[in-house]
Amino acid sequence: MSVTVIKPGLSSTLQDAGRAGHAALGVGRAGAMDGPAWQLANALVGNRAGEAAIECTLLGPTLKFTHASVIALTGATIGAHANGQSISMWTRCYLPAGSILQLGGMHIGCRSYLAVRGGFDVAPILGSRSSDLHAKLGHADGRSLRAGDELLIGYAAPLKWPPNPKKVQALRWGIDPLTWFDFAFQPIALLPGSHFQQLDDDSRQLLLEGKFILSKDSNRTAGRLDGHMLKLRQTLELVSEATLPGTLQLPPSGQPIALLAEAPVTGGYPRIGQIAAVDLPHLGQRRPGDTVCFHLSTMDQAASRLADRQRRLARQIDIVEQRLHEASD
Repeated sequence: MSVTVIKPGLSSTLQDAGRAGHAALGVGRAGAMDGPAWQLANALVGNRAGEAAIECTLLGPTLKFTHASVIALTGATIGAHANGQSISMWTRCYLPAGSILQLGGMHIGCRSYLAVRGGFDVAPILGSRSSDLHAKLGHADGRSLRAGDELLIGYAAPLKWPPNPKKVQALRWGIDPLTWFDFAFQPIALLPGSHFQQLDDDSRQLLLEGKFILSKDSNRTAGRLDGHMLKLRQTLELVSEATLPGTLQLPPSGQPIALLAEAPVTGGYPRIGQIAAVDLPHLGQRRPGDTVCFHLSTMDQAASRLADRQRRLARQIDIVEQRLHEASD
């Protein structure tokens, strides 16, 4: 079983949970920018081992499925058609053999996730199938998908559903996206960084009360925030320190930079904040031109919110698995 890329979209990559634990080798995590959306797409198709999905950015790919396949789309709202028929998001969909899936532009948000039952079967590197564009790790040296690429699909037990194997079909129920997608673009929780107090008074106020705009120069490595120039009380002489996704740095330009999924493992700019892990998926769904605002958070508040999200996510996946079992009987 395989999928052939007819059109690659703007920047489509294979992503899973990422390759954690290799910072000592200089290798960052990578992985899905919106982890919950990636997990729920896999849950909807019955994948349970963290299989890789396609992360689509702003404009999705066009794909041909050589065999009958079961897919799910989550994340940013994207136009999707299979064999000319509209495809619903946040539910399980069946595609007959030979189907052409066309994914268009995203109406809200920046990243959508396409999971297929069985997962995309590419060779893992350092325990992950994620493509790291910055480090050139993953499928085809970590690059985005290109026209002509053929992606193998892993084996999964066949389903009794659907009743008509020659027709595109979707389950009548799905996951409520309002629970998992920040349509309102709420302020993002920020913990004070080691150099937060080195900002001058006006800059600290602007960081927490001002509105920033995500720059068009942003990518999976970092998001540059335009709109306000922040200043330190005095110039600092720093050595490189460990960084991770969510570290908010202040380069000499005064425009903050938020490190994202493909963050380098060290950096030498002042660390003025750390974005709460629970809100990183929300930042990952901002598109160039979208507003980004921050509010101050404590470590306890951020940890409590993350634990609550993980509990809700586990319950949602349990519900999905139960309903899929009932639909397949």
